Amino acid sequence: MELTGKTAVITAGCGGIGLAIAKRFTDAGAKVAVCDIDAAAVAVSPYVAGICDVSDEAQVASFFADATEALGGIDILVNNAGIAGPTKPVEEMSAEEWRRTLDVNLTGQFLCARAVIPGMKARKSGVILNLSSTAGRLGMPLRAPYSASKYGVRGLTDVLAVELGAFGIRVNALLPGMVAGPRIDAVVEGQAAAQGITPEAYLPMMLHNISMHTMVTADDVAAMAQFLASDAARYVSGQSIGVCGNFESYRGPYTTGGRSRCLIRSRCSLSRGALRW
Repeated sequence: MELTGKTAVITAGCGGIGLAIAKRFTDAGAKVAVCDIDAAAVAVSPYVAGICDVSDEAQVASFFADATEALGGIDILVNNAGIAGPTKPVEEMSAEEWRRTLDVNLTGQFLCARAVIPGMKARKSGVILNLSSTAGRLGMPLRAPYSASKYGVRGLTDVLAVELGAFGIRVNALLPGMVAGPRIDAVVEGQAAAQGITPEAYLPMMLHNISMHTMVTADDVAAMAQFLASDAARYVSGQSIGVCGNFESYRGPYTTGGRSRCLIRSRCSLSRGALRW
């Protein structure tokens, strides 16, 4: 799974999954550029780095022009940038909350892919990895714009794979499950609050939907990204691949009297503690 001599751009690459992928790619021999909206993180990044809101067309064009010049071309794009969006019922959601989530999670991937495709076509090779989610395969309650955007990422991936295959460009989607870290902590806390219970009580109800009963880590996702970016996956394209411990048969938490409960007694904790129960 060597990436020696390859160049890669990773959006939202200064933390979380993006940073884990950047480290993996660098260790495998690739030259990496990252963008992020966190100016402080960009300032201390060890990679070629720039500030970029991927939902802003002008910022995307500027960053990718700089990255292309710095790297001498872009062989691999990892469309990682995304936001969690609101946690609330559809009828309580504002149109702005809806638009912002889709602008970042879906339109951002379109803009970044559009920026690298001409160069990849000219070289007749390239890899685009789009970060979708388990929420892009299974409808997640209280997460309408997030889930809709991640379904959209899978659709965009399918179209790009068909359009670009003749040019030697492979396009796949990665579908992480519950990735340990601050973002999932916030999601658990938000959904628990909506149910009127504590995060510690709600987490087992989420984990019971995963056959391996565990969260995954950013490095688990990065390992799959490295495989898909490498020549080991040279004929893998148009696929939506889960890294989730088999979060494939979603069942909403059991409810009794309007309150959620899990029929399986378990011990577990948020991602800052143990991942398994």
